[in-house]
Amino acid sequence: MKARAAIVAAALAAALVPLDPVRVERWYSSGVYPAMQQAITPISNLIPIALLDVAAAASLAALIAAVIRRKRRSGWRRTLRAATGWTVSAAAAGYLLFLLLWGLNYRRVPLEDKLDYDSGRVTLEAVAGLADTAAAALNAGFPAAHARIWTRAALAASFAASLQQLHGPSATVPGIPKSSLLTRYFRHAAIDGMTDPFFLEIIVNPDVLEVERPFVTAHEWAHLAGYADEAEANFVAWLTCLHGDDLAQYSGWLAAYEQSLGRLPSERRRAVTPLAAGPADDLRRIRARYQRSTRVVREAARDVYDGYLRANRVKEGIESYDAVLRLMTGTRFGPGWSPAVR
Repeated sequence: MKARAAIVAAALAAALVPLDPVRVERWYSSGVYPAMQQAITPISNLIPIALLDVAAAASLAALIAAVIRRKRRSGWRRTLRAATGWTVSAAAAGYLLFLLLWGLNYRRVPLEDKLDYDSGRVTLEAVAGLADTAAAALNAGFPAAHARIWTRAALAASFAASLQQLHGPSATVPGIPKSSLLTRYFRHAAIDGMTDPFFLEIIVNPDVLEVERPFVTAHEWAHLAGYADEAEANFVAWLTCLHGDDLAQYSGWLAAYEQSLGRLPSERRRAVTPLAAGPADDLRRIRARYQRSTRVVREAARDVYDGYLRANRVKEGIESYDAVLRLMTGTRFGPGWSPAVR
């Protein structure tokens, strides 16, 4: 009982006590975490199935077995009381493990503070300009993008280059995209992928279209690189795609186009460079996949993830996905979309 109480107290302290982002950046995000990631992800990559599924199934089986044994000895009342204690202490231990293996990256120095970023550059015209640039790139890049087949090796090279530009851990080991028992849930909740924070593996919805796959994969790799914030992971994924092959560039501009167009008022949206038939059809297919999800499940998943992000001190919650536009338009870029850093 004392050990369980100590674990719960430690978890509460870890959740509530403020940490210095500079120290987290120096000692964890740039020190301890990259070393762990480079050790854990290569092992996870050797296993063809999602280890998160195995761990969840094993934990559930262990709990059921313990409940059955306790019930035979003590009856249901004491068993339920004991099971509640087990669950609370297990959740506390899981949270501490989450922070150690990946979660402390939420408390690192924000990417905005590392880039040549100025919030004054984030204007409606800048967003409209990004939409125009994206539309032109999609129209020009459609034939070459659809003539290529996505390869993980090509994307991994541009991912490493992008991390170097951001002065990040370029030795990050890319995860092999896996399927999961959660695939059906992903489909109904309109979730494209996730990063497992315990085994440092990535899971990608198999329904993701070929033109989406480079950006979705790079987004999850960015999480593996320690960019826990969704906006930052989107920014790293975008840079990775822009420095990749024709298909990756097209995938990155598709994401930028959707992000920027969605933030423009209707009258300004109508003035954006129109898409050619090919890119417009790709967007229709992406939206059709989204419409095949289930609204109730989608909204419930959104609410749960919003709460998760806020619990990890992401003030914007689920809206942090869209905050990537601030980084895209507020950052100064050099030739070839190379971000300027401080």
